[in-house]
Parts: sequence; structure tokens; C-alpha cells
Amino acid sequence: MALDGLADLSQQLSARLPKRPQVDGSAEGKPEHLMDLCEGPVQDVPCYTQLSPLPQQKVVSKTASFCWTNPLEGSKRTERIVTKKSSVQTIGEEQIQNPYTELLVLKGHQDIVRFLVQIDDYRFASAGDDGIIFLWNAQTGEKLFELHGHTHKITAIAPFFSSGASGENSQFILTASADRTVIVWDCSGGKQIQKVSCFHSTVKCLTVLQRLDVWLSGGSDLCVWNRKLDLLYKTSHLTDAGISALLELPKNCVVAAVGKELIIFRLVDRPEGWNVLEVKRLDDHQDNILSLISVNDLTFVTGSHVGELIVWDALDWTKQASECNFWDTSLHNDAQPEIKLSQSPNETSVQHLTSDEECVFAAVGKGIYVYNLQMKRVIACQKTAHDSSVLRIAKLPNRQLMSCSEDGSVRIWELREKQQLPAEPVPTGFFSMWGFGRANKQANQAAKKTQENTTICFLELVGDLIGHSSAVQMFLYFGDLGLATCSADHLIILWKDGEQESRLRSVTLFQKLAQNGGSQIKF
Repeated sequence: MALDGLADLSQQLSARLPKRPQVDGSAEGKPEHLMDLCEGPVQDVPCYTQLSPLPQQKVVSKTASFCWTNPLEGSKRTERIVTKKSSVQTIGEEQIQNPYTELLVLKGHQDIVRFLVQIDDYRFASAGDDGIIFLWNAQTGEKLFELHGHTHKITAIAPFFSSGASGENSQFILTASADRTVIVWDCSGGKQIQKVSCFHSTVKCLTVLQRLDVWLSGGSDLCVWNRKLDLLYKTSHLTDAGISALLELPKNCVVAAVGKELIIFRLVDRPEGWNVLEVKRLDDHQDNILSLISVNDLTFVTGSHVGELIVWDALDWTKQASECNFWDTSLHNDAQPEIKLSQSPNETSVQHLTSDEECVFAAVGKGIYVYNLQMKRVIACQKTAHDSSVLRIAKLPNRQLMSCSEDGSVRIWELREKQQLPAEPVPTGFFSMWGFGRANKQANQAAKKTQENTTICFLELVGDLIGHSSAVQMFLYFGDLGLATCSADHLIILWKDGEQESRLRSVTLFQKLAQNGGSQIKF
């Protein structure tokens, strides 16, 4: 009987203890902040659903208690469980600057959705680990085409346009897969145009060079193709790891990220055929390069796995500036001090970069950093912007940023300037009384260094979009049409401006009433 009583007690305690949240996107749980903030699980909805308001945000409670009786001692004990407090910035119920209060859930994919690519102002394509490509209408959420042709997961996707003899522009997309094939798709008819299957390794990146009217594929080698998918040139085997990113540079050059090296190639179009010349190798990075972006025609930027950001001259490929101290909290006064014996690589990794020509916005570990190119330093940071690694970041209008993370959330930030307080005079000490300037000089240098290391802006959280139950891989911003996000939960969500959609529904309703009544209503 005593054993039976202990078994019943164990079951009761297990039922009362909070379950550990899962962050891997399985169906048994959600990330911690989703369990706390959502009213309930995501409903099973059809591919195209009616718009519905988002649940209200809640205040997260981190403390739980329960009371139980020990059957052997006959005494009562009250246990109190306190979970670790998160340092991530939160936002209340009133999100005045967040317009995305309605959503559409798009279903179709059977595995992780990793890629979103914009085709035009109202269409986009999605692809992922199920090897299927979907074309969607960003305004209505309608599924336009479902493209089958790959047998393994999609590893790269790129749009390109072709002008016909009549002057009409045709829109296509290129997709590469782990099945070692590349397919060209027609976006207008949803048909496969051509398929290439002569690759010796998986193609990891695709880049279209509109000016040269060719496209490049990067894997264990670099290949140059024309629009008819004729192979124009193929380099020798570069590395088993393969090319992870490609970027077009001036003077018919491209830069390829291969491990921790950058290789500059020059494309030469000769009468006897195309040639690709290796011009230079840059080995300034200490670890694998994860992000490669263009700022303008004169500058490009790279970020690595150990938190290095390097600014390069796009013409002579020299190093212009670098930042390697994103994780050093002593350089950012608004960051909370932490004591750690070691630094996890995931906390310092530069996962993604974007730029507006004035600043570079970096997703580093769980944080977001704003690096000013002219000042050559970080001017704002949010070290713990998310609970998990930030996977993507983008610049929005009105000094706003958007970020998505492995924790399943999408957040909107506003870059605001700090109010600069007048510097307090520094006491110069004994030597200044007798005209010795050494102490004064040292104090001025220390004050100048402190001022240089102080962030002059800050990132304010103005919106938190809770809808996905697993890591959000990418997003696309469509302006007035809203925002598209894709996730490891196999879903795509279209986020809509609630007020704007409400007005559109009202106008549509009155128009139908006017047609049924045979009269015109003026607005």
C-alpha cells in the first residue's frame, strides 16, 4: 500500500510540475515564450483562411508553487519553483507601432520552409526541405503553383528576368537541390523549363549577373551558365566544403566565400569563349564566413562564425575596417554585464548581415548590432534581442529593423538616438596644480576612449509577432501588402495591417451592397 501511495504521489507531482518547453519545432511543445504569450496552439486552418486578430500579449510569470503531503511523515510541504529570468526585452499588451494584427496561415509544405524569394510586387516563392516550390499571391494568400521536380531538399533559390524579342519581361526562378540538380521554372505558367544534372556536388548558392546576362552556381567548383543553361565555363575543384556564398563586384568580378577564405574571380568573355581567372585570395578571417553582402558599388562586408565583421573595398579588395568585439559587453554601456568562463560560438556567430549604405546591421548570436560605416564602430546594440540565435535581419522604413530567430518569434525594432548628456569635468589631480599636463592628458584620453566606445543610439522593441511554433527561417517585406514569414513548423504566415485590411473589407462590403441595390455609393 505504501508503494502504491508513493506511485500515486509521483504521478500527481509529475502532472503539476511544468513541462520543459521544446525549441526544436516538434509537435509536443513550443518555445518557452510562445507557451507563455499565446492564448493557445495554432489552429489547423486551410491553405487560405479568413483574417483573424492576433491574441493579446501577456505578462510572463516565472514562478510556480505547489503543496503536497508526504504519506510516510504525514506532514505538508510547499515547494516553490523559480525558473531562470530571461534578459530579453519584452513588450506590453499595447503595441501601438506594430501594425501587424491580422494574419493568414499558408499550408502546403511538408517539411522545414527555409527560403522565401520575391518575384514581383505581389508574388513570392517558397522552398524548403521537402523539395517542393510553391508560388503565392502576397495580397490574398492564394497558392498559384506547386512545382515538383527535385527529389531532395532545396539548397539555393534565385529569381531572374529575361527580355524577349517583343520587349516583354519573362520571370523565372532557379532552384538548386541536394539531389545535385538545378531547375529553371517559368513563374507565369508554373512549368519546368529545363533541368541540369551534371554537378559533382550539391550547389549551395546561385547568383544571377544581369549585366553580363549569365548566372553562376557555386559548389565544390564555380560554373558559369547562359540563360539557355549552356555551360560556359567551369573552374577546377576548389574545396570539398564548397562555395557558401557568391557576390557580384565591379569590373566583371565576383567574390566567393570558401570556408574562411574569400576568392576574387574575374569573368572574361572572349571570342573563343568564356574564361574565369582567379585574381586574389583574402585570408583575414579566422573562421568560416557565414554572411557576404554588398553595401554599394564600392564596398562589401563579410561576417564569420567567430563574430568577425570586415569591411572591404570592392575595387582593390583591401580591408577598410573591422569589428571583432560584438560580444564584449565592456564596449557597450547599455548591455548587462555577464561573467562567463567561455564564450559559445553560437553566441558570437554573425548569422546574417544587411545594409542601408550608411550602416551595417548584424545578427550576432542572440543579438542585433548596428555598425556605422563612416564612424567605423558600433552605434547601437541589443545583445539579447531574442531567446535564441537571430537567423535574419532586415532594414524597414522609418528607422525600423526586423529580426527573426530560432525561438520562433519575429520582432520589430526602432533605432532611436540617445539624449547626450554634457560630459562631467575630470579632476586632474596634484600635477595640474604645478602645470604638469600628464595627468590631464591621460584623463582626456580616457574620456575620449570612453566616449568612442559608448553607443549613441539604442534599439527599442516596438512589435513582437507570435505565430510560429518553431524557428523562423526567413521573412519578406512587401510594404503595404504586409510581411511573409516561413518556419521550421512547415508554415508560411502572411502578416497584415489590421486597420488597413478592415478598411478594405468595409469598402468591398459597401460595393457589394451598392451593386445588389442597384445604386452607387460614393466615398
